[in-house]
Amino acid sequence: MGFSTKAIHAGVEPDPFTGSIMTPIHLTSTYVQEELGKHKGYEYSRVSNPTRTVLERNIAALENGREGLAFASGMAAETAIFHLLKAGDHVIVSRNVYGGTYRVGKLVLDSYNLDFEFVDTTDLQTIKKAIRPNTKMVFIETPTNPTMEITDLAAVAKLCQSRKLVSVVDNTFATPYLQNPLEYGLDIVVHSATKYLNGHSDMLGGLIVLNDPQLIERLRFIQKSVGGILSPFEAWLCIRGIKTLAVRMDRSCANAMEVALYLSRHRKVKKVNYPGLVSHPQHRLAQKQMRGFGGMISFDLGTLENAKKLLKSVRLCALAESLGGVETLISHPATMTHASIPLEERNRIGVTDGLVRISVGIEDVEDILADLKKALAAI
Repeated sequence: MGFSTKAIHAGVEPDPFTGSIMTPIHLTSTYVQEELGKHKGYEYSRVSNPTRTVLERNIAALENGREGLAFASGMAAETAIFHLLKAGDHVIVSRNVYGGTYRVGKLVLDSYNLDFEFVDTTDLQTIKKAIRPNTKMVFIETPTNPTMEITDLAAVAKLCQSRKLVSVVDNTFATPYLQNPLEYGLDIVVHSATKYLNGHSDMLGGLIVLNDPQLIERLRFIQKSVGGILSPFEAWLCIRGIKTLAVRMDRSCANAMEVALYLSRHRKVKKVNYPGLVSHPQHRLAQKQMRGFGGMISFDLGTLENAKKLLKSVRLCALAESLGGVETLISHPATMTHASIPLEERNRIGVTDGLVRISVGIEDVEDILADLKKALAAI
């Protein structure tokens, strides 16, 4: 079954009572049981809900995994994954991960004696050197947010298997349409469903997909116990959004390539980070493990003042947090998504004051380019 067919149909069945082709929104907290110990598979909506079940089965099919779990946000999903750890454990994390991942690791979970170390995961030797006797997990993001670094999925999977480490991949930027980390041997895939999976900037959600029965059982228990679950309405919005994921990603990727090429030739742009460009350090690796280069680009304008001028001048490109919607969104990582990271660390990993991130939408690319051209002229 092809990807688009799975996106539309996997896990989705017509409603047995009405024949409704769209999954119903089951707005209920509890379920009547026929007798003690006998029910229809549902007892309480924190544990499971029919609408959420459809989404979980759908994302599992798209990632070619055994089971999916849905959470209230991407960070709720990541936090559930970190609940697999115990006090004293060490976690290796990609240095350019989303600022929220840094924040929960260094500013929240460190107080529970979990040790998060952020390293350059594009270099396998750097990962190897970072491994300690108490290392339990390697958490990578590829492409990274916002500098678009690419980590070798197969190499990390092999290393983690040999050292008996749990391997986790944030696949938000690529989506299952462009890469499937589980097929390379990684243990867990996590998504911010808020972004490309939903695709319409109208919900929050997080998704996890995995194969290992023991990890599935533990994460199900954590999901039920901690309770950061996705609501039925949010699940329905995500189910609806995923149906058009393939066509949206095709358009976003095509637009992003044109935007990246335009920016790379502009004299006011110091550097462009986009894996589709031959100049990208891991361009060949991206070609190997991805089926497209995505819709995310970051580019450096040299100074904070230049970034401010551009962001004040755009009109079509909306200055806003988040990414992955049908509309083009533009942001300033240093003061928005990555503001919780100390200045010295931001500069070290390339999240400079002049760096701008753009989530290229599916508008007519000529209009996106015209907006950027006018904004760059203001610098």
